[in-house]
Amino acid sequence: MSGKRRVTIALIAEEAGVSIPTVSKVINGRPEVAPATRHRVERLLHKHGYQRRISQDETPAGLVDLVFTEMESPWAMEIVRGAESAAHEAGASVVITVLHTHAGPGRDWLERLAGRRTDGVVIVASKLSVGVQDQLSARSLPFVVVDPEGEPAPGVVSVGATNWNGGLAATRHLLELGHRRIGMISGPADMLCSQARIDGYRAALETAGVPMAPELIRRGTFMVDSGHDHGHALLSLDDPPTAIFAGSDMQAFGVFEAARQRGLRVPEDLSVVGFDDIPLAKSAWPPLTTVRQPLQEMAALATRTVLAMRRGEAPEARRVELATDLIVRESTTAQPA
Repeated sequence: MSGKRRVTIALIAEEAGVSIPTVSKVINGRPEVAPATRHRVERLLHKHGYQRRISQDETPAGLVDLVFTEMESPWAMEIVRGAESAAHEAGASVVITVLHTHAGPGRDWLERLAGRRTDGVVIVASKLSVGVQDQLSARSLPFVVVDPEGEPAPGVVSVGATNWNGGLAATRHLLELGHRRIGMISGPADMLCSQARIDGYRAALETAGVPMAPELIRRGTFMVDSGHDHGHALLSLDDPPTAIFAGSDMQAFGVFEAARQRGLRVPEDLSVVGFDDIPLAKSAWPPLTTVRQPLQEMAALATRTVLAMRRGEAPEARRVELATDLIVRESTTAQPA
């Protein structure tokens, strides 16, 4: 009885119609391979479940790739600080890539990655296609997704925060202050964190026996302009909210400006809660009540996990959510009876 044929570089080379050195170059991320050939070899590596063995004495590259879809907010800088801190402790450096698209890493990025060595990849707030996962796996490159945009595929390691609990805590705080008309501005509908924060908001209202008003929920982006525009829309309602829970601190700053333009004072006329606790939150005026998302800790954990996977260690968990905390400052106050 014959056993299953062992997967070797020679087997992959035979099926791909290329030489053994060509397959070795693809596995090791060497650049001098035609894109079509590399794609064919990677597809076969994934098909056969080939995993490159990393010898214990192989010298690490000393680099971790940190990949963003955008870096326009202080949120991203907190991620960078966390990743760089963990990399520095391990004697490594961070290479930052900005994709400028929410479609996630694509062929161009993979081609650049193939041109140099790296110990692993941390992908931030992005979609991760099956194709990219396959190609990273074919190169035996460990990767971790931070704050994944969609539901991670089985086996993908991810690090996030307890967004549902954060939404619950923010809304419950406003309810305890006597507010009953509470607006909610969230992020894009297809982002897990956005929906989780809305679900927490809804759960807090339901638990308190406060009817949810659909007109009080708005979806936008996590940027200042979105908070400003949706803040104006909420405050122009016939029965406007007395408090607004914004899905990010940047949105909350936009709400501040919308309130100012309408002659409203925060918190006397409108209470505002943000989410993230970026450094600007405590120096804003008034200082912003917000839900602290441990951004630096999330990035540091993802970086340490990638480096541990590079050493052949299995991750402690496939999906990790770090705790959020409500930070009460001066942008919220009790609703007059």
